[in-house]
Amino acid sequence: MGLRAKISAVAARLSFADGILLIPLAALLAASTRVRGNSCGHDFSFHLISWMEAQRSWAQGVLYPHWAQSPNWGTGEARFLFYPPLSWMLGALLGYIVHWDWIPMALIFMCLTASGLATRALARQFLPAPNATLAGILATAAPYALFCAYERAAFAELAAASLIPLLLLFSLSPPKVASLGSALFPVPSSLVLAAIWLTNAPAGVMASYLLAFATLAAALLHRAWWPILRAAFAVPLALGLAAIYLVPAAYEQRWIAIQQAVDVGMRVSDSWLFARHAATDLEYHDQVLRLASALLVMTALFALIGFTVAFLRRKLSPATRGYWLPLTLLIPVIVFLQFPFSAPIWNLLPKLQFLQFPWRWLMVLNTPFALFLAAATPLASRRARIVSAIVWTSLLLGSTATASLVFFQYCDQEDDPINQAAIFRAGTGVEGTDEYAPLGGDNSLVASNLPDACLVSDPAQELGESETGDAPVWYPEQGSCDDTFQAQLWQNQHKLLPIETDQVGYLILRLRRYPAWKITVNTHPVVAPVQREDGLIVLPVPAGASTVEVQWTTTPDVWWGRAVSLASLLLLTALWLRERRLKAIRLS
Repeated sequence: MGLRAKISAVAARLSFADGILLIPLAALLAASTRVRGNSCGHDFSFHLISWMEAQRSWAQGVLYPHWAQSPNWGTGEARFLFYPPLSWMLGALLGYIVHWDWIPMALIFMCLTASGLATRALARQFLPAPNATLAGILATAAPYALFCAYERAAFAELAAASLIPLLLLFSLSPPKVASLGSALFPVPSSLVLAAIWLTNAPAGVMASYLLAFATLAAALLHRAWWPILRAAFAVPLALGLAAIYLVPAAYEQRWIAIQQAVDVGMRVSDSWLFARHAATDLEYHDQVLRLASALLVMTALFALIGFTVAFLRRKLSPATRGYWLPLTLLIPVIVFLQFPFSAPIWNLLPKLQFLQFPWRWLMVLNTPFALFLAAATPLASRRARIVSAIVWTSLLLGSTATASLVFFQYCDQEDDPINQAAIFRAGTGVEGTDEYAPLGGDNSLVASNLPDACLVSDPAQELGESETGDAPVWYPEQGSCDDTFQAQLWQNQHKLLPIETDQVGYLILRLRRYPAWKITVNTHPVVAPVQREDGLIVLPVPAGASTVEVQWTTTPDVWWGRAVSLASLLLLTALWLRERRLKAIRLS
């Protein structure tokens, strides 16, 4: 084959019709704001510290950590019990490959690429290959995706959003063979739903209701029971796979201030479309709400325009309405959920309030937005493809440039990943998460710069002072500690402190209380007699030499979660092997 023929062959493989490689290129373009540095959005520091904490726990031999030590100025919180594991594990793994400064861009690129490929896979069910590829490209630069990436730095939500098109694909797809076994094959749907739950909890709630919506729509459109029966198997199996996280998180919510997750400003009723509040402490909340509201209106409007144009041009075949009709119905349903008259639904449906912001449904709206705009684009002829490529490339460049201007959040010096890594190594700690505080423990009362252990005569002794209203700071000259001690071992989930005192007293540890801690003094179990308002552990200690040991224990709910996940994984494997055997028999 000559050189010209080889070039033509390569060009054909990279054509617009089959150009899957265009999707990661578009994702790279969307992630290109990295040239300006990292965007320190709302959740940036939370994720960065989580990745570092996970790596430290792994170095200490804890593969699935539950406790993070840095929050609350080094006194810790049970962050990893309540935050799904896949995103922080992925960030920690990337930390072994690339510098901390580059992990956000790597995550954004991976998530946007996955979203584009998943959207293309769904689009291929009812659109020609060129339009399906364009849908994948548009998904990488959807307004809410860029909003999550830069304004919010919501990496877990961005990762979960990339799986939404696959959930729709597997829940809407009819069985390829008209047999009960194939019709009820739940493995793909259950795997995707479990992965979403293990990535982001609000996304898991949305995905569960989305699966119910898609199942009902498919059952009505096909006039068949297989969608309902398949979902009836898939949902329990998915929740069982995610039980390793879900069971402890659900059970142990009674041990933390979880209601602060839906406190003022975080309630659904505070974030109706373009809502405004007189309270000055909600001013920043309203700024973000206005931006999110504008994105939702724009996304819904363009999705409807795309659908209308595609429908009128007969680009949406009646034979494939089982795919595009449910996607169309999603648009008014999601818009309806943005207004106060939808409040009864938010209040009645379980866990829906924990979405916090109605505009989070943009995660789902991104899919019809990309699909219908791509469906409306003429790509039948070469000329149409060239014109469309020029137009969409210009629009994508403009979208990325706009995102870099509107959504990009400049980092303060202390928020920069390099400085965050230095703070992490220094062990001075960072602010905590309000909803993970122990019951009766106030994060704002935790003093920074505390010693590993502080001996006092009064267990309610205040530690630290605050003259400006900020978090209190402890320093030796305050005299609040009769004596201080340094730990012999201070790992995330194991502490060992040898102490020696001249008097009976109380030892306040630089550690928040939590029922999973097993505490011993000279090998004798100890129950803390006082619950301090700052949530720190306080222990009675005798005069003389003592050894205080604190170890994280595996509570029964954690064992139950592991057992359910293992059983579900075995069942999933059995179903997958059975389906493979059935396919082999049908092919023979």
